[in-house]
Amino acid sequence: MNEIVRTHGLTKSYDGSPCVSNLNMSVREGRIYGFLGPNGAGKSTTLKMLLGLVRPTGGEITVFGKRLTPKNRIEILRNTGSLIESPSYYGHLTAEENLEIYRTLLGVPKKNIDEVLRIVRLDRQKRKKTSAFSLGMKQRLGLASALLAFPKLLILDEPTNGLDPAGIQEMRELIRSLPKKYGMTVIVSSHLLSEMDQLAEDVGIIANGRMKYQGELSRLHETDRSKTLEEIFLDMTGKDVSL
Repeated sequence: MNEIVRTHGLTKSYDGSPCVSNLNMSVREGRIYGFLGPNGAGKSTTLKMLLGLVRPTGGEITVFGKRLTPKNRIEILRNTGSLIESPSYYGHLTAEENLEIYRTLLGVPKKNIDEVLRIVRLDRQKRKKTSAFSLGMKQRLGLASALLAFPKLLILDEPTNGLDPAGIQEMRELIRSLPKKYGMTVIVSSHLLSEMDQLAEDVGIIANGRMKYQGELSRLHETDRSKTLEEIFLDMTGKDVSL
C-alpha cells in the first residue's frame, strides 16, 4: 500500500526547546490515520508542518511521493484539504456564499458547492446566514470547505472539539465515509482516545513531541490483552487522556 505522507526525523523547536522531536510518520493511502496524544503533545504543530504553515527545524516531509519544499508547497496543497483551527466565516453571508469565496480561490467547479453541502448535510441550510449557525453546523461547514476540491489528502485537527455527543457521532460518520466514497486519505488528530478507537484504522501516538507508537489500531489492542486501551495509552504517554 502506497504512502501518502511520510516524515523522517521531523523536528520543530521554539527558542531551543523542542516541540516535535525526530518524528517519523507513515500514512498509508486510503486509510484513516488517527494522530493521538495529550494536549500539548505536538499534534497541531506537526499537522501545520505537513501543510507548510510552520517551517521545520529539521527533518523531511514527503507528500504524494514528493519532498515538501517552499517551491512546491502550493502544488501539493492543491490536492490537500484541511481543517486546522475552529473555522471562521463572514456571519452576514450564507453558507453557500461563504463557500463561493473558497471556491473562487481554489478555482474548482461551482457544482462542488452543492455536492459538499450535501455530503456534510447542510444542503437545506445553504441559504442560511452563518451567524445563525450552531457550533456543530460551523464545524460541518468547515469540513465542507476542506472538501471543496475533493482532495486526495484531508487533514483534520480536533474536528469534534466543542461538539455535543450527537454532533460528535455525526462528524465521525462523515469522516468514516470519505475513504470509501471518495478515495480520500484522512489524518485526524484528537486527544479523545474513545473517538480514535471508533474512527481510525491506523494510529500514531505522540507524547512530548515524540512518536510512542505507530501502526494498526487493532495491533495496539493486542500489545497487552490484560490491559484496556486507556491503560496502554497511559503506559506509553504517562499522561491522562479524555475518554
